[in-house]
Amino acid sequence: MRHSMLTRAGVAAVAVMAALTITATAQQAAQALGTVRLPRAVVANGQPLPAGTYTLRLSSDPVTAVSGQGPDAAKWVEFVQSGQVKGKELASVVAPADVKVVAKRTPPADGHPLVQMLKGADYLRVWVGHNGAQYLIHLSLSPATK
Repeated sequence: MRHSMLTRAGVAAVAVMAALTITATAQQAAQALGTVRLPRAVVANGQPLPAGTYTLRLSSDPVTAVSGQGPDAAKWVEFVQSGQVKGKELASVVAPADVKVVAKRTPPADGHPLVQMLKGADYLRVWVGHNGAQYLIHLSLSPATK
């Protein structure tokens, strides 16, 4: 009887730990990066994304590592409006130690995205800092807005 009670207690403890791990993973996956206003319609991951204001957040969706790059070199970033994901795009992640090598200007402060029209006016770059890392998201302009 005592062994049975200990086993049940052990199983319950494992279930609670699993639930806490899932919750922590979900919370980590939904880390907000900031709010951004896209001045023009763009294409994110092959899907149209209208001009507007979005909350940027990291996604838990896995990214297939590119040969020669580390597993954290890219992350999916979601564009969220009214609690719904309206689009997502891969962001290049620049580690804090590499920012000075990559960036020609001072990076934006954490949580304050910078939107830039790139040379040739074919792409919009969203640049946002989070916990020292920099996330660079490149979005092509929607053909209707070119």
